[in-house]
Amino acid sequence: MANIINEFKPDYAVHPGTVLEEILESQGLSKSEFAERAGLTPKTVSLIVTGKAHVTPENAVVFERVLGISAHIWSNLDVEYRLFCARQEDQKNQASAVEWSKRFPLTSLSQRKIIPPDLNAEQKAVALLRLFGVRDINAWDARYGNIHVAFRSSAAFESNYEAVVTWLRLAEIKAEKIQTKPYDANKFKEALREIRKLTDSNPDIFGPKMQTLCNDCGVALVMLSELPKTRLSGATRWLSNKALIAMSLRHKSNNHFWFTFFHEAAHIVKHGKKDVYVDVDNLRRTKQEDEADRFAADFLIPTGKYNNFVSSTHQFTRDIIRRFAHSIGIAPGIVVGRLQHDNHLDYSCLNELKVRFMLKEEPLSV
Repeated sequence: MANIINEFKPDYAVHPGTVLEEILESQGLSKSEFAERAGLTPKTVSLIVTGKAHVTPENAVVFERVLGISAHIWSNLDVEYRLFCARQEDQKNQASAVEWSKRFPLTSLSQRKIIPPDLNAEQKAVALLRLFGVRDINAWDARYGNIHVAFRSSAAFESNYEAVVTWLRLAEIKAEKIQTKPYDANKFKEALREIRKLTDSNPDIFGPKMQTLCNDCGVALVMLSELPKTRLSGATRWLSNKALIAMSLRHKSNNHFWFTFFHEAAHIVKHGKKDVYVDVDNLRRTKQEDEADRFAADFLIPTGKYNNFVSSTHQFTRDIIRRFAHSIGIAPGIVVGRLQHDNHLDYSCLNELKVRFMLKEEPLSV
């Protein structure tokens, strides 16, 4: 790559129309006479002289013939002027981008080495735009406006919107690096049944198996720790050639982890490909979110078996819950979480049956 650090960048430029006007005056030519000699309309010459039109290569050749000044000079003047104007506009955009970038978790991105910490404010803003793959703020708004609608509509939304979208973008980047087979709905449903059997396994066992099962049916499963002020558990969206399930690992207990996974899976199984589903605290409930909750709850603990268990059990002890969990093939902590959610158990009871763990997160390179 060429070194451009010491390249001369003048802080001024002259429009070729200004030079043209001076030359016409020095040669005693009126604009109308010059237009006639050059075979141009008076309006075209007027627009060039006033800086409202550029000197095209065709104009430059004509100017050379009529005025005796090289076409290269005219073309270079025009190019330099356009470049100057572009740089001026870019500086304005960068100034705006610096203020815009302050809304994002730049410190956390630097700590994760996604944005180098030694950059100045303008360079960080440019790096942030590059992270999102857009040229400027307007392009960012156009690209991520659909996500904006997805959860800014909630009056109870307490997360930082820019932090959430940044987390989604990082998950998207990780997903793009994952090789998956084409999405197969039937195969994904089969995979979910296999994944359910892993709920009582060690993370070192179920983590890789989940990844493989999802990848084989066209779903990229991403584990990505949350950013500050996101307050989210997971998200689902469709990329160009695959589905994405992103898990934030916010809640460290297995009942939360597995419910979140099957909740996100429900969006893939039951809902459309155009929307972005984000599992954020206090987000306004929608029909789709309620459907995903029911799917996750029923998939983990079938409704009939759960109702029979609740109605026939007078006291939920540690051993009784373990036996029921074993009979339906899931981790006891998931049963505890369901009983607590449905007010059959106090939230302070039997939490020792919930398994807490940390999944390994692959570092992200951008």
